[in-house]
Amino acid sequence: MKILLVAVMMLALGACASSGVSKLVPGQSTAAQVEAAMGRPAERLTSAAGETVWFYPSAPQGRVTYAVRMRPDGLLIAVEQRLTKDSLARVVAGKTTAKEVRELLGPPSFVTRYPARERDEWDYLVLVDNRMHDFLVEFSSDGVARKTSLLHDPIYDTPTPP
Repeated sequence: MKILLVAVMMLALGACASSGVSKLVPGQSTAAQVEAAMGRPAERLTSAAGETVWFYPSAPQGRVTYAVRMRPDGLLIAVEQRLTKDSLARVVAGKTTAKEVRELLGPPSFVTRYPARERDEWDYLVLVDNRMHDFLVEFSSDGVARKTSLLHDPIYDTPTPP
């Protein structure tokens, strides 16, 4: 029953976000139209490519984050779901920076600070192969990802009958 409730809530959240997305047209929709359709973004960043990226996470319990990419003139480039298996694979320990992770995945669901180890851990709630996971990225004080983990929580799995 708990799993059914979680699934219904996820579908409802996804429907809210995606209903706004369906009204938007790349190359035609303006920043004002994006905000009217989807609301205020949780975060706005300027990417290394010079685009403005607006993030719409369904966190803390959702597993979807839409990234709305805007051209410098304010027109929509694309709307993308960023918490995907392919996006997670682009985060490489020892190479990817915190800034790059933020531009790619958007704001994490949770951040944990480990002062004794001088590490921060960002937690993204994700759906991989239709199963709920936590994607953890651990950063050292220099802002470089040092460890990534994709952890499946079996509590969300449907129990098999005895």
